Amino acid sequence: MMQSSLATTLVHRMRADGVRYGLQTMCEGGGMANATVFENLAV
Repeated sequence: MMQSSLATTLVHRMRADGVRYGLQTMCEGGGMANATVFENLAV
Protein backbone atom coordinates (compact mmCIF):
# COMPACT_ATOMS: atom_id res chain seq x y z
CA MET A 1 0.00 0.00 0.00
CA MET A 2 1.33 3.45 -0.87
CA GLN A 3 1.91 6.06 1.80
CA SER A 4 -0.72 8.38 0.32
CA SER A 5 -3.42 5.70 0.57
CA LEU A 6 -2.34 4.88 4.14
CA ALA A 7 -2.67 8.54 5.11
CA THR A 8 -6.06 8.87 3.38
CA THR A 9 -7.41 5.75 5.10
CA LEU A 10 -6.13 6.94 8.48
CA VAL A 11 -7.71 10.40 8.13
CA HIS A 12 -11.07 8.95 7.04
CA ARG A 13 -11.10 6.49 9.96
CA MET A 14 -10.14 9.25 12.41
CA ARG A 15 -13.09 11.35 11.21
CA ALA A 16 -15.53 8.42 11.25
CA ASP A 17 -14.51 7.28 14.75
CA GLY A 18 -14.05 10.74 16.28
CA VAL A 19 -10.39 10.09 17.12
CA ARG A 20 -8.16 13.09 17.94
CA TYR A 21 -4.70 11.69 17.05
CA GLY A 22 -3.47 9.11 14.56
CA LEU A 23 -0.01 7.67 13.90
CA GLN A 24 1.15 6.38 10.52
CA THR A 25 4.43 4.49 10.21
CA MET A 26 6.06 3.09 7.11
CA CYS A 27 9.26 1.22 6.28
CA GLU A 28 10.97 2.85 3.31
CA GLY A 29 13.65 0.22 2.76
CA GLY A 30 17.41 0.54 3.07
CA GLY A 31 17.20 0.98 6.83
CA MET A 32 14.98 4.06 6.64
CA ALA A 33 11.51 4.59 8.10
CA ASN A 34 8.93 7.34 8.35
CA ALA A 35 6.45 8.26 11.09
CA THR A 36 3.72 10.90 10.78
CA VAL A 37 1.30 12.11 13.47
CA PHE A 38 -2.09 13.45 12.36
CA GLU A 39 -4.38 15.58 14.54
CA ASN A 40 -8.11 15.82 13.91
CA LEU A 41 -8.95 19.44 14.82
CA ALA A 42 -12.68 18.80 14.40
CA VAL A 43 -12.81 16.72 17.62
